[in-house]
Amino acid sequence: MDAREKLSTGAVALACATWLAGCAGIPGGPRPQLAPAQAGTLQSCGDLLQKAAFAGTVYTQVTAVPAGKVLVRSAGVDVPPHCLVQGRMHERVSAVDGNRYAIGFEMRLPVEWNGRFFYQANGGLDGAVVPAMGGIGGGGPARTALQMGFAVISSDAGHAGSLGPRFGIDPQARLDYGYNAVAQLTPMAKNLIARAYGRGPDRSYIGGCSNGGRHAMVAAVRSAGEYDGVLAGDPGYNLPRAAVAQLYGAQQYAKVANVTAGQPDLQSAFTPAEMKFVAERVLARCDAIDGLADGIVADVRACQAQFDIERDVPACTGARDGRCLTPAQKTVLADVFAGARNSAGKPLYSTFPFDAGVSGSNWREWKFVSPQTRDAGAVGFIFTTPPLADRPGGLAFALGFDMDKDALLIDATSTLYRESAMGFMSPPDAANLSALRDRGAKMIVYHGTSDPVFSSDDTAAWYERLQAANGGNASGFARYFPVPGMNHCEGGPATDQFDMLSALVDWVEQGQAPAQVVATARGAGAAAPNNEVPADWSPRRTRPLCPYPQVAVYTGGDAESAASFACRLRTP
Repeated sequence: MDAREKLSTGAVALACATWLAGCAGIPGGPRPQLAPAQAGTLQSCGDLLQKAAFAGTVYTQVTAVPAGKVLVRSAGVDVPPHCLVQGRMHERVSAVDGNRYAIGFEMRLPVEWNGRFFYQANGGLDGAVVPAMGGIGGGGPARTALQMGFAVISSDAGHAGSLGPRFGIDPQARLDYGYNAVAQLTPMAKNLIARAYGRGPDRSYIGGCSNGGRHAMVAAVRSAGEYDGVLAGDPGYNLPRAAVAQLYGAQQYAKVANVTAGQPDLQSAFTPAEMKFVAERVLARCDAIDGLADGIVADVRACQAQFDIERDVPACTGARDGRCLTPAQKTVLADVFAGARNSAGKPLYSTFPFDAGVSGSNWREWKFVSPQTRDAGAVGFIFTTPPLADRPGGLAFALGFDMDKDALLIDATSTLYRESAMGFMSPPDAANLSALRDRGAKMIVYHGTSDPVFSSDDTAAWYERLQAANGGNASGFARYFPVPGMNHCEGGPATDQFDMLSALVDWVEQGQAPAQVVATARGAGAAAPNNEVPADWSPRRTRPLCPYPQVAVYTGGDAESAASFACRLRTP
């Protein structure tokens, strides 16, 4: 135990007073316990358009929505009666590219309010006002934030999706996407809540997955005073570096891909059968490390010391048949998992762990398709300074990207673009959460260990830096939960449905730190089934997700039940 934790509360208070420092400034010391939110009732929806007012904001429509279903991504989502408010902030015409920009948003204010505000941080390149339901990644919780009674906001982060990545030509649109949309919308949303309910929110939360997880991690630093709880899923907090790593991966896959019409077909580099075989070989080495061979690598870090692709995957002696890899394929896969590097061997991003989820369709999409359809545009228009907008796009851009020279541009600035991509996309100091910590706020991060685009190794490294910055006491306010087998935010052979938001609320408002979070498989019969749940699993298998560095260890009993596992520190 840290010596400072042995001090009595009175001694700590006296020491703090003597040093003229806040008690919360001591990493291991006591921190404020935030009070629970109090429920309220929507005063009126019909006249809210007349009552709403905030600088730089135009409220375009207010609609009373009855209980029922709202269409979200082709699926009906149950909603309680609520008030839908739509609008935009800081509308302008760019002097750089001539396009019209604004921070578009919608808020959904439930009639029966739980006293809380939730910022729904969206994924991808943003560009769309996704209905403000407050759904969080993967299979998500059984209920959305709106169903729980939160007032929820959603935004396009300052640009229209019709622009694609070309919004990156405009300097302000870059900043809005990176951090400024959250900074501008948050006080406006709280003001609107106050006008709707007669008081502002008692507690405020922000959460999302992928780029939404990045938004949440950035807000934990830049907007620490605004949020009491931060939920970051599969966070791309080093997103420009991860995007460069995607281009690096494309260059490696091209070495072993079939050529079609003069271009390498990246998906042919590794067939689904070959990646399924690699997953089987990983399981053969690592499945039983946690005490049970159950199709889940619970201790993914220990697995990296056990699995060796050169030794454990047979080399093809003839034609590729899905039960072997060629020597060249082994080299390529090993290089990609070892992390992107320049010609001098300097790392450009993180390593990736071998895990059972490498056979997932989500994994294939991100590894073989996204580098040419998404990452090439994002790097070319948004993440390089100056933008490399004059180059051919797609696969040609990915294959022609220079890991020595072009990769430096994600850290570059210019007279027009005063902040680098790493500056506006990443937290200023991701391991310094002292402002969040000292006011009693809490943070939960989760990450699929088979995420193919944002590496869980990178998130684990961040958490270790956070621990070091807090004398080993970061778990008092921030916890990281790896999700074994899960691909990017969802899918893969995983128990990927869990309710981190309720766990976060209980921690923030009741002081109940999550010792584990139970996750459920979305097999046959689930409302939104995951087709990659193995046939030999119970369709609703449960497992505990454990706070890093603990892992789920089998203790005996029903192999399909979380009750048969305990979260324990892994053995060396």
